[in-house]
This record gives sequence, structure tokens and C-alpha cells, in this order.
Amino acid sequence: MTNKIEQLVLATVAFFWAFLLWFSTAAFSPSIGQFYGLSTGQLALLASSAIWLAPPGRVAAGWAADRFGAHNVFAFVLAVTGGVSVLSAYASEVAFLSAFEVLFVERMVVASAGATFVVGIQHVAQWFDEHEIGTAEGLYAGTGNVGAGVGALLLPRIYGTDFSEAFLHLGLVAVAIAAVYKWRGQAARDRATAETAKSNTSLGDTLYVWTRYAAIGLMLAYAMSFGLEIAMNSWLPSYYAAGFADPIADLGFEGVAAVQTAAGTFAAVQSFNASLFRPFSGYMSDLWQRKDWTPYPFLSTMQEYSPRVHWLMTALVCITVTMVALTIAGLAGLLPISVVVLAVFGVTVSFGTGGVFAIVPVLFEDRPGTASGFIGGVSTSGGIVYPLVYGYLPNIHLGYAAVALGIFVPIMLFFAWAMRHEDDPREYGIGSAERWLGDGGGDAAVAGGDD
Repeated sequence: MTNKIEQLVLATVAFFWAFLLWFSTAAFSPSIGQFYGLSTGQLALLASSAIWLAPPGRVAAGWAADRFGAHNVFAFVLAVTGGVSVLSAYASEVAFLSAFEVLFVERMVVASAGATFVVGIQHVAQWFDEHEIGTAEGLYAGTGNVGAGVGALLLPRIYGTDFSEAFLHLGLVAVAIAAVYKWRGQAARDRATAETAKSNTSLGDTLYVWTRYAAIGLMLAYAMSFGLEIAMNSWLPSYYAAGFADPIADLGFEGVAAVQTAAGTFAAVQSFNASLFRPFSGYMSDLWQRKDWTPYPFLSTMQEYSPRVHWLMTALVCITVTMVALTIAGLAGLLPISVVVLAVFGVTVSFGTGGVFAIVPVLFEDRPGTASGFIGGVSTSGGIVYPLVYGYLPNIHLGYAAVALGIFVPIMLFFAWAMRHEDDPREYGIGSAERWLGDGGGDAAVAGGDD
């Protein structure tokens, strides 16, 4: 008998492995760099390429989850990316093309496993009630996100510099998990819930979600939390190997394999905390909701979910502060302090990621996949942009403060502006609800419209 706990476990295990696939390239970046003779700029490009397919992939996957059922979409994506991971294990044996170019393209396809996040978000939202949605989504996403930390921490220890063997084994397990998900997964707790989501997948429904200022604000908030998290997952091994080469050498780590292991260990601090504390963030969003905490006078206090918005604002402020602190620790050359700040930073990131998706399924309850795809998809562009900023600034430590002050402060201002309305924020966007949905605008049949 299918139940919501089984569906949560299925989604969580599958997303854990998808995340492990997604960032397995980053775990071997020093050895890949040595094998192919890559420069720091090329390593930054390789790190950012892990995100290239995520924005369109997540948008499409979220819509497909509403349309075809999350269990079907998740199984398909995991099977395809797992198969390509197996092929990437043999990239160096391709004679008629540059081996690195083949590996680059194949690993970019494998990285599209990250699109499954929004599929799982939709799946969990279809099974759990509003009062427990923050905790349930936090458990799903947080436990799944641990895959990046596990990869950074354990893959170099298990496989050394043999990234090809790691890619082979990871791909084979992914295909097996896909088969189980297809077998045991169910779209929603009842047919009516699944049919509602399916019926709201028209072009008008999609454009309606994409044009709401509240959705755009949440997307940007996710760009400075999860978009940042995946950027750091890709970048941190290279950052510590290059930015703290002397302190790492002083600790006794010499040679590519040893430095890769040390850098991966430091990088895992962020990933583990960003993952392990995400359920806590979901719980805190639920707690703020129950206690009706709304401390910020510039944000709405009248919506049923307003306390969740105030919790998210707190998270965004904390992320910005810790980014600046990372730059200060790096410029001072203090490796232990940098790692401590990185640990705190990971917790603040989890506050943001958990906070966003405690709001999305509530605000867009009839279009959870479409909304999750847009918010969780476009936001991953940050994972492309941030490593490029980090890698191409004159000083490798300055990137964090540059992103915090130049990108995150404007994002917070827009988020506050989008969430300031005391009436339904879905009334405000580019075009009215009636324009996109017609006269019977579903959960958004509102009177306002243009802003």
C-alpha cells in the first residue's frame, strides 16, 4: 500500500543520488585538471558547466511533473543521466574527437540530473499537507543535497584520482534507482490532486506563474541561496587548492591526490551544513508560521504564509553577511577561520533554500511543478555566474564580497518590494491573471492585475 512516507523516501534517495551524480565532476577537478592540463580559468569553466542545463532543464522538468507525474519524470531523467555517466567513464578512449571535449559534453549532460530537484519538490507537495510542507520539503531537499558533500568527502578517498571508474559506478546505480522509482512511485495522494496539477499546464498557466513578481522574487532568493550553494559545490575544491596552497602544504598535503582530498574535505563543510540544516530551516519556517512571527515592517503581514516570508528575509541577510566574512578570512590567509566561516555560511544557505520551498507549494498550490520549475530552475543560473566571477577576478578571495554586495543586496531589495503587498501578491506582475488565465483564473482569479 503506497503512503506518503514511502513516496518521501523514494524521492529523497533518488535526489541524493542525482546530487551525487551532479557534482561528482567537481570532486575530481584537481585530478581532471592535471590529466588534461587545464588552467584555472578552464577549471572555472568546467565548474560552471555543471549548471548550464539546469535552468531550462528544471523549467521543463517541473512542468512535466505536473503533466506526466513526478515518478515518471524522475525515473526518466535519472536513467538517462546515469547512462551518460557510464559513457563518460570511457571518454578518454574516443579517438576521433578531443577526449576532454567529449568528457566536457558528457559531464554537462550528467549534470542535468540536478533538474530532478523540482520534480521531487512537486512530488512531495502532492502528498503532504500545508502545515507540514516546510518540514517535509526540507527533509527531501536537505537529505538529497547531502549527496554533494558525500561526493566531495568520500569519492576522492574511495577512487583516488581514478575519476573514470567513479563515473561508471555512479551511473550504474542511478539506472537501478530509476527502475525502483518507476516501479513504486505514485503521482499524488489521490487522483483529484494529480488531475488538478495536470489541468493547469497550459501555456497561459505557465506564463502566469513566470510573470508574477512574487515568483520572480522567490526565484532570485533561490538564486542567492541554492544557486550559490551549487556554485560553491563546484568552485570550493579549486578555491582551497589555489587560494590556500601554502597553508594546505604546511598541513602536510603534497601532490595532486593529497591536495584534492584536503580541498574536498574543506569544501564538504559547506555542502554538509547546507544539506543537513535544510530540514531545520523547513521546521523553522513551520515554527514561524505557527507563532505568527513577522518582524520586518517593510514586508507583508496579512498573508496566511507571511511569517514564512519573514523567515526567508532573515536567511537572505545572513547569507550576505557570511559571504563578506569569507572574503575577509581569505584575504587574511587564515585557513582555519575560513573553514569555520564556511561552516556557518552553509547553515545560512540552508535557511534560504529551505525557506523558499516552504513558500512555493503554498503560494502556487495548483501549479506546484510549474512554479518549482521556474523558481528552482532559472535560479540555478547563479551557479554559472558566480564561479566565473570567482575565477576571473584578480584576487581569488574577492569574489565572495563582490557577489554579495553587487548582486545579493539588489536581490534583497527586489524581494522586499515584491513581497510588500498586503493583498494577494499574485495580483501583481507583468499582465493580469485574466490576461493569462482567462475569466476563470483558478487560484488566481483576482481583481488587480497589472502593477
